[in-house]
Amino acid sequence: MHILGEKLKEVLTAVTPVVVIVLLLNFTLSPIGGVMLIQFLIGAVAVILGLSLLLFGIEMGVQPFGNNMGRSLLKSNKLWYVVLIGLVMGFFVNIAEPDLHVLASQVASVTGGFISSALILIVVSLGAGIMLALGVARIVKSVPLNLVFAVIYGIITLLAVFSSADMLAISFDASGATTGALTVPLVLAIAIGVAAMKKNSIASEEDSFGLVGVMSAGAILGVLTLNLFVRTDSLNGSVDIDFAGSASLMTPFINKIPEVAMESLIALLPMILLLFLFQKISFHASRRAFARMLVGFAYTYLGLVIFLVGVSGGFMRAGNIIGYALASYENKAVLVVSGFLLGMCVILTEPAVYILTAQIEDVTSGYVKRRTVLITLSIGVAFAVGLSMLRIAVPGIVLWHYLLPGYIISVAMMFFVPKMFIGIAFDSGGVASGPMTATFVLAFAQGASSAVEHADLLTDSFGVIAMVAMTPLIALQVLGLIFKLKSKKSKG
Repeated sequence: MHILGEKLKEVLTAVTPVVVIVLLLNFTLSPIGGVMLIQFLIGAVAVILGLSLLLFGIEMGVQPFGNNMGRSLLKSNKLWYVVLIGLVMGFFVNIAEPDLHVLASQVASVTGGFISSALILIVVSLGAGIMLALGVARIVKSVPLNLVFAVIYGIITLLAVFSSADMLAISFDASGATTGALTVPLVLAIAIGVAAMKKNSIASEEDSFGLVGVMSAGAILGVLTLNLFVRTDSLNGSVDIDFAGSASLMTPFINKIPEVAMESLIALLPMILLLFLFQKISFHASRRAFARMLVGFAYTYLGLVIFLVGVSGGFMRAGNIIGYALASYENKAVLVVSGFLLGMCVILTEPAVYILTAQIEDVTSGYVKRRTVLITLSIGVAFAVGLSMLRIAVPGIVLWHYLLPGYIISVAMMFFVPKMFIGIAFDSGGVASGPMTATFVLAFAQGASSAVEHADLLTDSFGVIAMVAMTPLIALQVLGLIFKLKSKKSKG
């Protein structure tokens, strides 16, 4: 229970800045109304409790499962086995990822069901699974990470030429949504386990990062490939913004529980079955350790349900209203500045960021400080959300105006920064776009798009997660260059 208390404290500290921003905006620029404000606060409590239980369950069950899986891969010298496990794990862990469920439901809602949430879940998870398998094979075969990313994003650029603007935005948002609180610990555990196969300690350290980034690129490839067969060019998106709120405070939450409970069970069940299977054929963990993992999965399930109910019942609806109100001001600088400040705070609310930054400090033996990475990420994400609001406010600015030069710069920098920082940068880009970005920031962008006359809900609101995932690639690689220069000076 001590660990649960720590998780509760960590999440409370993380979510509080968003709650404070909403309260400040409610009493100044964008009042959301008494009923809606209380529902937002109820949703915030549910998000805090749900994320705390989710992180506790992950540490108790999912992370040990990943560590055991990594050790299982260590025992095998067969590449096909390593790749197969990577594919299976990548698919099922993404099917269960709460961020992806939120994004998929938003896509289905905005497109009026034309693109179903199930289709997005399957396509994205399949793409992520394939790339996770290839990423594991890369570690085993010692293929340079910068070359892998150069090829991957070259293919993405080619597919983007044939894609519609809305699906391009959704594909990059999906990339960010695949790297949340559930996927990151498991994938990092697998990466570290496979990298430990290297006898060279420097190579092992470098290969401990990058797998999350490779996996998340699979989501982009999956959606862009889908777009070759499912065209959305003539589709007009819409979102219902509930200004009045429900007459009953608890109705929006209660109505969601059966649906969310069933979806979460279906999502987690394959991973639980895999746990039983590998316990029998490979893990051979003690009864106590195995029981602890099962209890961990139970906490993960409970946390997932409470989190998703809180998100849909109050959190996202408040984001819609606030975004709409701020975008309604004639001076659009209000929207852009508010987006910048929201981005600066929201990165501190992402649970996966804390997992990754702790991992970075641990693997580098304190060489790269956790606080330094957090500050760098905060600056990058602030610009991401601010620029996304500018794109909504100013006609003529489209997503690829940001993403194309951004990824060209990111790929070019890979050939100059220390190898370890390449993996850190791409992993950080993934984890920066977690639950708070996929819920509150996306809802904020959708509300803003609905209020601006020239804005298109599909092409302008989707893409904000993509921006949050892209800017850390540049920010962290700049940090890598700074470390490189400092290292040269100290040696000189």
